[in-house]
Amino acid sequence: MGFSAQIRVRYNECDVQGVVFNANYLVYVDETPERWIADVLGDGVLDMMVKKATVEWHSSARHGDVLELVPRISRWGTTSYDVTTTGQIGDRAVFTAVLTYINVTPGTTTPQPVSPAVRATLGGPD
Repeated sequence: MGFSAQIRVRYNECDVQGVVFNANYLVYVDETPERWIADVLGDGVLDMMVKKATVEWHSSARHGDVLELVPRISRWGTTSYDVTTTGQIGDRAVFTAVLTYINVTPGTTTPQPVSPAVRATLGGPD
């Protein structure tokens, strides 16, 4: 298995129904690829900006649950790419999220192509 991150749901991340408030899933999902990329490539090698985010929920997470998040590259473009992140608690699927990122020159908002070395290291579809 590749990279995974674990996040314990905090009380303040839940709504009055006792489940994680929907927007907090995007916080979890945005943090996970950053941790994965820093772990695999090192800090400052790749900089990206979110262009699009979609989330499909399968069940709910609650205070104290430990979410396991697994990111993977699901599409490569020239300057953009999709990262699909699945979240689960044990064997129970909680959500699937797809974020489209634009690769930018580090420290700027200027799009730049993703290098072949980065593509090879992160894997994904051919």
